[in-house]
Amino acid sequence: MKSHVVSTSLRPPSNIKDSLGTPRGLHEIGEKFGAGQPPGIVFKARVATGKHFSELSAEEQARNLITTRILWLRGLEPGHNLGGNVDTHGRYIYIHGTNHEHRLGTPFSGGCVEMNNLEIIGLFDEVRVKDLVWIED
Repeated sequence: MKSHVVSTSLRPPSNIKDSLGTPRGLHEIGEKFGAGQPPGIVFKARVATGKHFSELSAEEQARNLITTRILWLRGLEPGHNLGGNVDTHGRYIYIHGTNHEHRLGTPFSGGCVEMNNLEIIGLFDEVRVKDLVWIED
C-alpha cells in the first residue's frame, strides 16, 4: 500500500452538490484522462490545453488548476455519494495534479483530491477504471 500527501477541500467534508466539500465514502475510478501528457499541463473540461501552468498569467496561476492527470470518481453508495444531490460523478470530483504543490497536506481544494504532479502520474499508471477509492475524514 502507498500513501500520498494530498489536499482536500478548504470547506468541511460534504457529499452534497454545490457544497464544495470533498465527498466521503466508497468510490470507484470512473474515468481517466491525460495519459501521455507532460507534468503540469493544464486541463479544462478534461481536455489538455497544451499549456503548462507556468505559461499562464499570474491571475490564472493564482487559481486552483487541474493539472497533469485526472481520475474522475464515481460514488458507489446510493443516497450517500451516488444519485440525486449527492452524486460524486455529477459533482465532477477528481483526483488530479495541482499547480499549488506547496499547499499539499493542507485543505485547499474546491472538493477534489489534489496530488503532486509526478505522484499523480504514477498513480494514474497503476490504477484502472473500476478500482476502488475510499475517502474518509
